[in-house]
Amino acid sequence: MRKPVGAAALTLMAAALSIGLSATSALAVTGTWTVSPGGSITGSAGKTTLKDVTSNLTVTCTSSAVTGSLKSGKGLSGKGIGTATSVSFTNCTVDGQTLSISTGTVAWAINAASYNATSGVTSGSISGVHFAVSSSICSFVVDGTGATSNNGSVKIKYTNSTHVLKILATGSTLHLYNVSGCLGLVSSGDAASISGSYKVSPAQTITSP
Repeated sequence: MRKPVGAAALTLMAAALSIGLSATSALAVTGTWTVSPGGSITGSAGKTTLKDVTSNLTVTCTSSAVTGSLKSGKGLSGKGIGTATSVSFTNCTVDGQTLSISTGTVAWAINAASYNATSGVTSGSISGVHFAVSSSICSFVVDGTGATSNNGSVKIKYTNSTHVLKILATGSTLHLYNVSGCLGLVSSGDAASISGSYKVSPAQTITSP
């Protein structure tokens, strides 16, 4: 069993963003999609939580932001219906220790998988996730199946009525790789997750069909 949280634990939190498709509901459809107005978007979140699921260590960021774009119109494919082009996390700490998350060049696909017409909620994923985490005592990268695979994913839900895109804490395929230092509190191969709610602007309406 791993030691409880410590200064190094902060690192594990790098685990962030990305995930697989969610299960469809009774009202779900998987055909074509309509997005309005589409185009450039921004998303801002308050408290965002990163977690090393294997060691049960949690890092809290005071805020997070994303920029990107959505396709516009009708008859769209759910795969790659949008793209995140920048992602940032601010003031991420654990036990008073600070960590830095570097996403580098971002081209993460936003995918729509199912739609519930009653609730106006689209379920899907953000895929292609890869980023690096570092502190004075620890460093590692976060990805899916390998350190340079660029295939990490996280599950998402977007609600038309609130215009909020939520990254779910469950269903992530993220793992830590190339762990250096960290006092043995995190290890390569540890599973990771992220959760946060991003208010999207301008407001978007996503439906299917």
